[in-house]
Amino acid sequence: MHNRRWSRGLAIAAAAVIARQSLCIAGDAGAGSESAMPSMPSMPAMPAGDESHSMHEMPGLLGPSMSRESSGTAWQPQSTPMPSPMIHIMADGWMIMGHGDAYAVYDHAGGERGGDKTISTNMFMLMARKQVGEGVLGLRGMISLEPATVGKTGYPLLFQTGESADGETPLIDRQHPHDLFMELAGSYALPLRGGKDQAFVYLGLPGEPALGPATFMHRFSGMDNPEAPITHHWLDSTHITFGVATLGYVINDKLKLEASLFTGREPDQSRWDIETPKMDSQSARVTYNPSADWSFQASYGHLNSPEQLEPDVDQQRVTASATYNRRLTPDGRTNWQTTFAWGRDINEPGHTLDAFLLESAINIKRTHTIFGRFENVAKDELFEEGEPLFGRAFTVNKLSIGYIYDFPETHGVQFGVGAVGSVHFIPADLQSTYGDVPTSYMLFARARW
Repeated sequence: MHNRRWSRGLAIAAAAVIARQSLCIAGDAGAGSESAMPSMPSMPAMPAGDESHSMHEMPGLLGPSMSRESSGTAWQPQSTPMPSPMIHIMADGWMIMGHGDAYAVYDHAGGERGGDKTISTNMFMLMARKQVGEGVLGLRGMISLEPATVGKTGYPLLFQTGESADGETPLIDRQHPHDLFMELAGSYALPLRGGKDQAFVYLGLPGEPALGPATFMHRFSGMDNPEAPITHHWLDSTHITFGVATLGYVINDKLKLEASLFTGREPDQSRWDIETPKMDSQSARVTYNPSADWSFQASYGHLNSPEQLEPDVDQQRVTASATYNRRLTPDGRTNWQTTFAWGRDINEPGHTLDAFLLESAINIKRTHTIFGRFENVAKDELFEEGEPLFGRAFTVNKLSIGYIYDFPETHGVQFGVGAVGSVHFIPADLQSTYGDVPTSYMLFARARW
């Protein structure tokens, strides 16, 4: 109980800091215009109308470019625009950046296995960078209030599987909430060979190991969709891991090699606390960015007993992905990104299951965003023990299309409204349970600051 009160207190304090600093956010002065970043000590002012380009050139925590860095130590294409609005201040040699968003969502999942629920998904993130010796010290903190705003049973999401609400019952056709502490991590990056190469260490409790593509809520192609992918536990479910240590080396600012030691068990149903690290699993990842518009990764991981309800099952995970980003205007205010990803979970004992994801999003003048996602995934956890179809694997296809309209930014905050609809194509054996062609939709409002 003491830990829970301490955790909630820290969350409230962190949210207050973010809200207070949002007064310093640089952003649009009004519709069709973009103001310059404020000039801070030891930092040149950014030219008006060119915020994205200036952020693109800004040095990162683990390398020469902040725009390349995504969740954990994952890369994205370097031409990807930075989140906007964004806090950006300088203090005592520290460069501090941060941003957050919150969705108010009405969720309707069709059929007998669906349901309706009003929720809020949200995330608040701060990053800090400082030169220490020859290298760069980086700090990252990310929290979510979803344990309260989504609830322990999660929200309806047809064909989603993974984790538990109470430690006894699996979550099926529901998406679990994120933990209060999504990332508390530190890194140190040291330039080598005259700055052509980079060696780094990353430690997180929680953090994200070197496994899979950038997490869906941090990649441009997926971040505007409030629905979690049903391929999540094949690609990026390790983004909240209680215990991560990663060593990496970057060659010529294009090729990144890294390996992680981490805790294989996924977060449990106690979403407010920090869990004890076990450091019993391993992963390795190779990432290659041949140009500013492309990022490729391939990774492998051994996860020791990842599922709380199946403690005797270990898992090997293999992933590969390609992301293409295209700035349709030089300042990045109109941008298009597409990601293709494949993941394979080899359960020991159990099935070998594949998942494919193709998602794309185009943002026009930071006002109109059209996004879509297609997923093909083999699921073997759709039924509980004792049900007739328990243990069988079924391949499910899902197509989602959505739109969001963002109003002009004011006082460092941007509001938007949108909707996303999904249709599922399923095997005949599932139709008696889910319906012939089950559908779902979400209506939402969003605030970014």
